[in-house]
Amino acid sequence: MSTPVDRFRELLRIPTVSHVDESLTDWARFAELREAMQRMYPALHAALEREIVAGHSVLMRWPGASADAPLVLMAHLDVVPVVDSEWRHPPFEARIVGSGEDAEIHARGAIDDKGALAAILEAVESLVIEGFTPAADVYLAFGHNEETAGDGARALVAALADRGVRPGLVLDEGGAVVDGVVPGVGVPTAMVGVAERGVMTLELIVRESGGHASTPPAMPATARLARAIDRLRRHPFRPRLVPPVRAMLTTLAPHAPQPLRTLLRSLAVTGPLVATVLARLGPELNATVRTTAVVTQLQGAAGENVMATTARASVNVRLLTGESVAAATARIRRVVADERVAVEVRHASEPSPVSPWTGPAWRRVAAAVRDGLGGEIVTTPYLQLGASDSRWFCAISDHVYRFTPFHLTRPERDALHAHDERIRVSVWERGVKFYRALISAG
Repeated sequence: MSTPVDRFRELLRIPTVSHVDESLTDWARFAELREAMQRMYPALHAALEREIVAGHSVLMRWPGASADAPLVLMAHLDVVPVVDSEWRHPPFEARIVGSGEDAEIHARGAIDDKGALAAILEAVESLVIEGFTPAADVYLAFGHNEETAGDGARALVAALADRGVRPGLVLDEGGAVVDGVVPGVGVPTAMVGVAERGVMTLELIVRESGGHASTPPAMPATARLARAIDRLRRHPFRPRLVPPVRAMLTTLAPHAPQPLRTLLRSLAVTGPLVATVLARLGPELNATVRTTAVVTQLQGAAGENVMATTARASVNVRLLTGESVAAATARIRRVVADERVAVEVRHASEPSPVSPWTGPAWRRVAAAVRDGLGGEIVTTPYLQLGASDSRWFCAISDHVYRFTPFHLTRPERDALHAHDERIRVSVWERGVKFYRALISAG
């Protein structure tokens, strides 16, 4: 008879890799995953209504005693591509390495996001078998192209909106349980995202007549582009404390040593100083206090001895709460300060609304952390740095949270979207307890 870990590993072995060019995606693997879920979780599939949305996403409804203010549990079915040679263990073998508390499952998707997917399925399956009926409806919403910012989640939201569903709580992937999120604060912290930054891609484009590389002009397109890129790097956005980050620091203040405790308790006065210091304490903390802009792609001439007629750079911009696409674009134009460098927005979404960190929905998440993961963990709001499918659910719910219930080390977090993604078995099993507690608390 299979165990929860066996079932988790089977889901991990199915390479549901998504691609921006969806013609490259092997949709048969997604059908295989859905079949495996149905086969391995028979009680869940007997009790819940299931439908396929947008061709590949899964929406399931578990009828509760009431249809009002339902709970939505989210995960996504797709994973990012791999370079097999970079991995210590085959990325889709789901090999267990080590033993006891140190046993790890190495696989693409172990954390992002089949860890949450499998934990949700295990929690619901076990509760259904026990005869549990939720106080309010529970929806499982599993998008198929989160990693490519595709249409799955938007279609799931549209389906719920058409039925007049207004969730009382939505929980998607996001922050984890971490140690030492702020230097000097060692308490384990459940980082629950109450908002996420906006996402924008714009291009810096320089056009010229081109010609042979043997007779370059004084300022070729590539040099003009390089100057613009360097100006953007040397003039970052101003650091500032936005409400979710202020709330995070205030929550952590009692656990900080002096004089840090006093600084964090006096943010009305010390806020600008604290923001400036956080911006210098590494990429993660820097990203919590400022809009970031980084060049990710460059394109020039088609040949090595040809002048570029068009030189372009793609800039990935993550918008801090309170920033806007229009304002950020205008600022980048001012920083570039060159009319011959065009600044064009390719696609953009504004920062998400901010969900409250008080009230019944927030207390329900915090209680599940306490009951499922451990009472020594401090639950705090924070600003999610990356984008998730959950931002679309803000259109139908005022209580959208982003939290993956796994206690992750720095190396484990660094392996997301990289090689050697892995999760400790004991950590994943506690995640199942979290989802059971969250569902039962309704």
